[in-house]
Amino acid sequence: MAIRQGLDSETVLLAAIEIADQQGIEFVTLAALAAKLNVKTPSLYNHIKGLPDLRKLMSQRSLQQIREAMVEAVLGKSGEDALLAAGFAYVNFVRKQPGLYDAMAALPDLEDPQVKEASTQVVMFILRLLEPYHLSEEDALHVVRGFRSIVHGFASLEMKNGFRMNLERDESLRRLLTTYLRGMAKG
Repeated sequence: MAIRQGLDSETVLLAAIEIADQQGIEFVTLAALAAKLNVKTPSLYNHIKGLPDLRKLMSQRSLQQIREAMVEAVLGKSGEDALLAAGFAYVNFVRKQPGLYDAMAALPDLEDPQVKEASTQVVMFILRLLEPYHLSEEDALHVVRGFRSIVHGFASLEMKNGFRMNLERDESLRRLLTTYLRGMAKG
């Protein structure tokens, strides 16, 4: 079977991400992807193992890009400023790539080694940002869990139009994160 010139797993993944970001993750089907790429659906199997594999790749990419966005956002910052920057980077990633984020939020297989590694890298990065606070390992992990819950919850509510009041969302996020981080620092 001839493989279409220029079509590879990265092209397939990018097309799926585009569909997800423009229409929603539920619209990422093999039929929609084949139509977008102007190929027959069976041709996709030359590049991906199927829809579950594609969703896994999307989850992994989302986690990698969230980490990269946070790393870039915290350059030259430390302490509370770095954690605030990381939180805003997380939410801004979701604003820019809502479909890709939804793929990650569904986390198809947390035991998949690549998804697990990408997720671990996000946690490890946040743990490094917490080092100046000299928390025990257990306390730091609780803080990471709380931090991720806050940014995920905020981003998810915003993505689903949960904030309808005419009130600056970034200010709400800043206040929420600041309150959490200052409480954590006192605790």
